[in-house]
Amino acid sequence: MTNPVRDLVKVNLGQSVPVRRFTWRTDQFHRPGLEYLMATDRHHGFESHEEECLLLVSDFSAGLVEALSQPFRLRFFAEGKAIEHTPDFLLVTDSGLFLIDVRPADRIKAEDALKFAAAAEAALSAGWRYGVVVGWRQHVLTNVDALSAERRPLTDVLTIQGQLQEAAAQGPLPYRELVECCCLPAIGRAHAIHLLWNRHLGVDLSVPFGNASLVRLAPQQHRRELAW
Repeated sequence: MTNPVRDLVKVNLGQSVPVRRFTWRTDQFHRPGLEYLMATDRHHGFESHEEECLLLVSDFSAGLVEALSQPFRLRFFAEGKAIEHTPDFLLVTDSGLFLIDVRPADRIKAEDALKFAAAAEAALSAGWRYGVVVGWRQHVLTNVDALSAERRPLTDVLTIQGQLQEAAAQGPLPYRELVECCCLPAIGRAHAIHLLWNRHLGVDLSVPFGNASLVRLAPQQHRRELAW
């Protein structure tokens, strides 16, 4: 189905399917795959490691409702010829929709910049935000990857999560000291990471996360519902 850009906002996002199929073969240079997101409870396709990282960071970010891979193909005219571009993701969040392209900064060529500019205009016409992810600070991916290790439902038969939150409620504590407040510190580490992922505990992730990182109790409105 082909529609003018002005009708983009009318498209039923619930019926969106990726423009291209995600395929695997031994001689390909990129690395496609499927990433499971807690926010949607299903797998989403990606075509590179950089795209996989975006999905993981988006899953950690509060407010993600839906992630649509390769949501549509954009066709426009420039310099007398037709050009096509497929944005990488459309993220549906509590604060609005974000159209995203992913391309490492050192791989963006003039023709890519033209396509990104066209995608930005299309997003603007639909009332969406647009951005190009060109890279990450290394500690951001390291932090989010570490927290994602305990993002799935975690059984808490020893009520360790309550112990962690009670200790954190007394004031910020270094991560090492916080888990030592539990009856079983080794298990407390896994539960503390689970609570951090789900925003029941908070920590400054603008710097690398480690034993000295100060952990505090998160405000109630920022917390995600815990699954058991």
